[in-house]
Amino acid sequence: MHKGYLFVFLGLLLVITVIPAVLVWIGSDSSPTLADSGATKSVDEQKWKVRVFLTEEQRVVEIPLEQYVCGVVASEMPADFAMEALKAQALAARTYIVDRMEKGNFKDMAEWGEKAKSAYVTDTVQHQVYTTNEKLHREWGNKYQQNWKRISEAVAATKGEIITYQGKPIYAAFFSTSNGQTENSEDYFNEKYPYLRSVSSPWDEISPKFLQQQSMSLTQLIGKLEKSLGIKISLSASTGEPLLKVINRTQSNRVAQVRVGDKLLSGRKVREALNLPSSDFSWKITGDRVQITTKGYGHGVGMSQWGANMMAKQGKKVEQIIKYYYHGVDISPIPDSSSVG
Repeated sequence: MHKGYLFVFLGLLLVITVIPAVLVWIGSDSSPTLADSGATKSVDEQKWKVRVFLTEEQRVVEIPLEQYVCGVVASEMPADFAMEALKAQALAARTYIVDRMEKGNFKDMAEWGEKAKSAYVTDTVQHQVYTTNEKLHREWGNKYQQNWKRISEAVAATKGEIITYQGKPIYAAFFSTSNGQTENSEDYFNEKYPYLRSVSSPWDEISPKFLQQQSMSLTQLIGKLEKSLGIKISLSASTGEPLLKVINRTQSNRVAQVRVGDKLLSGRKVREALNLPSSDFSWKITGDRVQITTKGYGHGVGMSQWGANMMAKQGKKVEQIIKYYYHGVDISPIPDSSSVG
């Protein structure tokens, strides 16, 4: 008789505890709890929920802010980078989404289709790369626990903090590897930001992405430019000018303008049309082949991830890294007065 009561009790306990937990897990992009860093900073998780459009799955998920930041840091920076660099990446990622949510301008989501219109960001490089916990399990395999612990510790250590300039969230641009210097924002983007100034970043030379080469035929090069930019390029040699010629470079030695045949193009347009790693490029023409050499990886504006990693390995703290790559900024709590959407 007593055994019967025991089985009934255990059955009820199972229904009350386990089944609801399973249902919650199934209905969300679940992630383990953030590592306990001892931080006392609070974030209103009901207010700060990020609506992300998962492009491969074609659905929108709503994710608590700090969990979203974990997914971005895990996607945008190697988990084995130094802890202070991971913290810097967490600050940049959180700042980006807080700034976007405060401004509430999500018009660019429409280009991803009707399903995406209710989201704030995609999981792509157009905004910030975000990876779900399920995908991280598959990608990291037996390193999942180790990697997640490092990522969650970095995020927890900076919980509720963003990078500000004169009290407002900055445009927290970041990229992989510089050519030895970062780029002034106006030399790549359309806008001049006082905190996105060119600085030396000599540590980047150790990055495996620092120097790269690729080769293509001159016909392929011209074809890619014409298709991407919607132009027609004439390679008439009657002018006596070289077929390809850099006209000028930016302060950080990236190509500002280049002449291709009879067309004057920006270095950014050429980089994007040819899918080059960087706008610091040069070339050598041999017959009909063009060998292109690039230095750096990414647009070059803001924080260099490889630079941040090497600074951290040399003993620099997260605040020093942030204030080196972003001029005149502060690390501040997310204001209580912030409005979402």
